[in-house]
Amino acid sequence: MPSSLGVRIDRLSPERDELMPEYSVKFKTLDTNLVHAGRPQPHVEGAVVTPIFQSANYQMGDETTYDAVRYIRLSNSPNHHTLQARLAAVESAEAALVTASGMAAISTAILSHVQSGEHLLTQRTLYGGTQSFLHQDATRLGISHTPIDIAAPEGARTWERALTPQTRLIFVEAISNPLMEVGDLLAVADFARLHDLVSVIDNTFATPVNFRPVELGFDLVVHSATKYLNGHSDLVAGAVIGSTASVDRVRQLLLHLGGSLDPNTCFLLERGLKTLALRVRRQNETAARLARFLEGQPSVRQVNYPGLTSSPSHRHADRLFSGFGGMLSIYLGDAGLAERFLERLTLPIHAASLGGVESLVVRPARSSHLGLEQDERDRLGISDDLVRVSVGIEDADELIADFEQALAP
Repeated sequence: MPSSLGVRIDRLSPERDELMPEYSVKFKTLDTNLVHAGRPQPHVEGAVVTPIFQSANYQMGDETTYDAVRYIRLSNSPNHHTLQARLAAVESAEAALVTASGMAAISTAILSHVQSGEHLLTQRTLYGGTQSFLHQDATRLGISHTPIDIAAPEGARTWERALTPQTRLIFVEAISNPLMEVGDLLAVADFARLHDLVSVIDNTFATPVNFRPVELGFDLVVHSATKYLNGHSDLVAGAVIGSTASVDRVRQLLLHLGGSLDPNTCFLLERGLKTLALRVRRQNETAARLARFLEGQPSVRQVNYPGLTSSPSHRHADRLFSGFGGMLSIYLGDAGLAERFLERLTLPIHAASLGGVESLVVRPARSSHLGLEQDERDRLGISDDLVRVSVGIEDADELIADFEQALAP
């Protein structure tokens, strides 16, 4: 029956009812889009917050395509529409698709554009789950890859040597996990266009607050929305964002593989997005202060943070980013010292994942990259003494004091 606002809440497809809410509303600034973009217009039953449409299916109408059928697996509930429109707006893109996890976003983005017998280029150091997918699952499916150094001074000349006639895609991270490397991303986007490759970038660590790769020319942006986009360590989700054509191609595969997000999680993720700019800007500031402090500690042999002028990544990050992120990592000499440091910290929680309001610390060799063999971790620089820090929104002075006592002899 019609609602009091004239919005048909029993027939929700744009193909079937001109009275359904509109989800395409966008605004001028990132901060406003994070709060309002994609919201139903008019508001459903006057609700300020998008209600949770916890329904697996909807009444049939005059659908002419399979995608128009209202069904939760097809990612087309009102909660999906609102969330996806907002994500597209904040990444300056045409379309977005939410997924059941960050790995669902990464794997479907790759598999929808690369087939058996084909090849892709990848950044040398990537998140461990991505590495495992490429080495194990993609290889089993007949897809090969070649790692490249996207920060190499000679740049594209080196990358060209890795190209094959079967190369279809290049995959990189905005800020690499866990070494915080920032490559020549502008050159990567140009290289992909020149060689007719699909360019995919994982923007999880940078977030659209600090960097929007679509504006640079990347075809697809992926996120583990579990992290900063949500920001509260209480859900698992992913996102694929880019042109309508590219996202639709990913959508078709996701529909078959079933990696859809449920409406309740869509609701929570939409809620988390509203404070993204506030959280990330605070984390940028605190992480920069913490990195400078750690750089001056004799017990820390190296700090990896692109905001430090001493970082090899600073030149690229300073040119492209509006902030350097809330992630850093440090080398502490050996695994024993790293473990003692973790045990002595009182504010940060020793736990995997990142991007939440609470600071987290972890040894990547024992968490995100545990699935790699020891020699592979050593080759990538992910040694047993490496500690990754996800900076939260705690008081910066109190957090730094805690790190100071934990590093004391």
